[in-house]
Amino acid sequence: MDIETPSREVLTIDDPALLENLSGGLDATHALSLLRSDRSFTDCRPVSLFSIQTVRQIGDEVGVALDKRRFRANIYADLTPMSGFAENTFVARRLQIGSKAVIAVTDRDPRCKMITLDPNTMHASPEILRTVRDNHEGKAGLYGAVLVEGTVRPGDEIRLLD
Repeated sequence: MDIETPSREVLTIDDPALLENLSGGLDATHALSLLRSDRSFTDCRPVSLFSIQTVRQIGDEVGVALDKRRFRANIYADLTPMSGFAENTFVARRLQIGSKAVIAVTDRDPRCKMITLDPNTMHASPEILRTVRDNHEGKAGLYGAVLVEGTVRPGDEIRLLD
């Protein structure tokens, strides 16, 4: 497997330079390791999509700016000029991301306690999950199934196919 790093360098998964590249900026209290798995990533696992507008809306509802990483999405989408939770209208539709990849949006993403944790400090803010539960049926973001595999890069266009 080849991995394209944020600097666009392509390295094989077993190249020691990959670990060095991805570990850049970590302090001495953190370590990064790569673990081999014999499980395929082309099975029926869902892909998660989350809009920047939804991150902002939840933050506004809670009264604090939120880091999008709390929501652990595979794809963060800027859906300007749409508003927060506009991606909910994509359920049961297909999206093309970039020049080739296509996902079928299957469901809204039910959220768990993990969204309460700050990705930098691990400080818990339970009001975030309560807000999603009370205002949005406990769901934020989308799940999708990959129909056509393809490379997805930051800034790729997301097109609604149907």
